[in-house]
Amino acid sequence: QVQLVESGGGLVQAGGSLRLSCAASGSIFSINAMGWYRQAPGKQRELVADINAGGITHYADSVKGRFTISRDNAKNTVYLQMNSLKVEDTAVYYCIAVSLQAGVDYWGQGTQVTVSS
Repeated sequence: QVQLVESGGGLVQAGGSLRLSCAASGSIFSINAMGWYRQAPGKQRELVADINAGGITHYADSVKGRFTISRDNAKNTVYLQMNSLKVEDTAVYYCIAVSLQAGVDYWGQGTQVTVSS
């Protein structure tokens, strides 16, 4: 019933920027943390960034200083501002929302980010 709808992916040149958005819809139990994973062809899915309800953030070493995660708790929406994009950032990006109370994780459908050289 709960869906996470992602938007903002696309094709950009190296050094450019994109902002991803992910909005939860439907009947939602309390959401604690939200975040972004990515998966490139032939690679394992990795956690890019996450943010808890209090706004505390964590980033993968590969994106520190370049990406910024933020959220709007009232709207159950999480954002990922991606600056200084590199070719190696190319992947499908998935958003996630974690409800500890419900014991479930909600996943977005994925949005393609392609960075060209």
